[in-house]
Amino acid sequence: MEPGKTALLAMREIAGFIENAIREIDEAEVTRLIETIASIYGDPSKKILVMGAGRSGLVGKAFAMRLLHMGFNSYVLGETIVPSVRKGDLVLAISGSGRTRLIVTAAETAKTVGATVAAITTYPESPLGKLADVIVRVPGRTKLAERMDDYFARQILGIHEPLAPLGTLFEDTTMILLDGVVYSLMKLLNIGEDEMKRRHANIEL
Repeated sequence: MEPGKTALLAMREIAGFIENAIREIDEAEVTRLIETIASIYGDPSKKILVMGAGRSGLVGKAFAMRLLHMGFNSYVLGETIVPSVRKGDLVLAISGSGRTRLIVTAAETAKTVGATVAAITTYPESPLGKLADVIVRVPGRTKLAERMDDYFARQILGIHEPLAPLGTLFEDTTMILLDGVVYSLMKLLNIGEDEMKRRHANIEL
């Protein structure tokens, strides 16, 4: 098969998975996440810290950037300018497995200071899911792959969707979900695109 055809075939599989995931994701869970984020809008004393490891972290960075454009005080775990998390802040953790040690530890710390923890994960019963005040379950694996309990062991052994390796389906689905959350926040908070453009970086590499 030609490389280009293979790439387009993979795109169709990923898009199809996301279409199915939309039907699986609980609308009430998404509503609660949006309302939790919206509740701190306009309060300069409140901040949102977004965190994730690896590609999930890149998805989180993209979302944190849009939050900034909308006027939230948003930060990404691991950056040098992250301020301390305090009571009333929101921490959004993205982890397909819900077991990534760095993310779970950071969520535990956030809970001890009184911050609200929101989690996006495939496994609500994971350590991260059990810590979270707000949770959105995002599908990321087929039933075949879910027969093994260890998320990372499955990845190492190659038990995953053949055209979407490792955490691709979870990460891509979460990216689209959070783009939808951005649009919903814009409508809910009456934030226009022109206002967001004014906050967009004007000095870029």
